Amino acid sequence: MRRLAAVLDGFVLAIFGVAAVATLLPATGRASDVLHAVTVAAIALLFFLYGTRLSPRDALDGLTHWRLHAVVLGCTYLLFPLLGLAMRILAPTILTDELYTGLLYLCLVPSTIQSSIAFTSIARGNVAGAVVSASVSNLLGVVVTPLLVVLLVTTTGEASVDASAIGDILLQLLVPFLLGQLARRRIAGWVQRHASATKLVDRGSILLVVYAAFSVSRVQGVWSVLSPWRIAAVVAVCSVLLAVVLGLTELIGRLCRFDRADRIVVLFCGSKKSLASGLPIASVLFAGQPIGIIVLPLLIFHQIQLVVCAMLAARYERQAIRDAASTS
Repeated sequence: MRRLAAVLDGFVLAIFGVAAVATLLPATGRASDVLHAVTVAAIALLFFLYGTRLSPRDALDGLTHWRLHAVVLGCTYLLFPLLGLAMRILAPTILTDELYTGLLYLCLVPSTIQSSIAFTSIARGNVAGAVVSASVSNLLGVVVTPLLVVLLVTTTGEASVDASAIGDILLQLLVPFLLGQLARRRIAGWVQRHASATKLVDRGSILLVVYAAFSVSRVQGVWSVLSPWRIAAVVAVCSVLLAVVLGLTELIGRLCRFDRADRIVVLFCGSKKSLASGLPIASVLFAGQPIGIIVLPLLIFHQIQLVVCAMLAARYERQAIRDAASTS
């Protein structure tokens, strides 16, 4: 548990470190063009690897529990967006229009895959259910998230997207994923044997996107309008949002009369938001916009959810151990 938490927290610290470097040393001119090309290629490779990792058999085994997956998807794409729309009252007093756009955007992105499954496993939950729920959430997110952004984000704040951006999403994200599925039989073994290398692609691509986003924001001068107390406000709002969602997902799991293992899936998969999917999608949807500020709520929420969910998973694990000891 400590090792997992250390790795995750270290990665999040690396993200904020890259953001700081981009703010101080942004890419300009030709370097910016090269960075954009490399970032696009890295994103495509990332989703290609996603396609090679998802086993069709694992997906089919878990798809039978449709009620569980429907609840998780409802939390991800219905509960979160409703909460995001309700928080419109925070702009422009507590949050700027761009920060609120980012807050609403974070409510529209898919659930995480790796950490949702890892925390479900630690908490002794339904791992197979978590695999399917998180994977389906990300698959649907390639299309659902851009659609929700077009429907909701264009009516708030200053940022806007065009419906044609969905085509860019399909080309840059979905096509590589489908190619990965097609190539899975031939290269899945190689990918599994070189897990450390593929993990480097995972994290390296995210760091590239973060650097590109914050570099553009620095060049555009958008950070000059963001005061420290605004950042503190984002941290506070994200903390409250996570607390509300965690409470609601726990309540929903009980109201649906799920067993303990399935309630854990709803808790961890239904309350998480994916930085790995959210940043690449944002880089396409918000091209030409202050991306650094727009993705800031997602960056902050991601770090908070990792820390809080790590503690929750440890608590559930201890509880499971005590329950097993008492019945033995």
